[in-house]
Amino acid sequence: MMPEKLTYREKLQMAKDVGFDAVEGQTLEDPAEVDALRKASEQTGMKIHSVMNMAHWNYPLSSPDASAVARSMKGMETSLENAAAWGADTVLLVPAVVSDTVRYEDAYARSVVQIKKLIPKAEKLKVKICIENVWNKFLLSPMEFAQYVDGFQSPYVAAYFDVGNILLYGYPQDWIRTLGKRIAKVHFKDFKNQNNVLIKKRVPEFVDLREGDLNWKEVHKAFGEIGYQSYATVELARGDAKYLREVSNRVDLILNGE
Repeated sequence: MMPEKLTYREKLQMAKDVGFDAVEGQTLEDPAEVDALRKASEQTGMKIHSVMNMAHWNYPLSSPDASAVARSMKGMETSLENAAAWGADTVLLVPAVVSDTVRYEDAYARSVVQIKKLIPKAEKLKVKICIENVWNKFLLSPMEFAQYVDGFQSPYVAAYFDVGNILLYGYPQDWIRTLGKRIAKVHFKDFKNQNNVLIKKRVPEFVDLREGDLNWKEVHKAFGEIGYQSYATVELARGDAKYLREVSNRVDLILNGE
């Protein structure tokens, strides 16, 4: 979300200056870049709390192509190593993608097999693998999501819950209460089914925080009920300091239950 042409140190300093407490990084393969981001975090005092794995969409663990799965596994291994280097305690993983060529049950079985292979590395590095709910036609109910996470029987596999992604087919407060302590990290964004007068139909789109269909007060209440106390990462468009400060202010309102 930071302006693209800034250095790592400038990005983290800006995030700190506008009111954020921590950031989520992305997978970096170059050791020099990994070290540069680590130093920027130390110099600014801005914590990197999580890593978003970047390989899972183009190379899903559920792919029937062994070479794609191998690239996906390599991406996760690198992400876990990034997290350990930066002092982060979680890596976000989209576990599978169901498509017209990948059946649901195959996506489930294949992803479970591969994630189990990653658990020993996660345990060694003390970094959790956090499964995110996205528009991948997979884990479509809170009960199934809970069952999927529980099936690994490991404290190093948890849920990364995105409140905005659920609104097409559920209610985030319901999912939060069902997933409970399985939730290790959270994404904040808002979503709205807009009326488009030109084509005379409802058009779903992501919007600014607190301007969509999400019931933030109920979401705040649900997180309180499960005792959630970790980070909530805003996942929105890139912008300048003025824009980011406004986002930070909106997050403060949400965290205050307003």
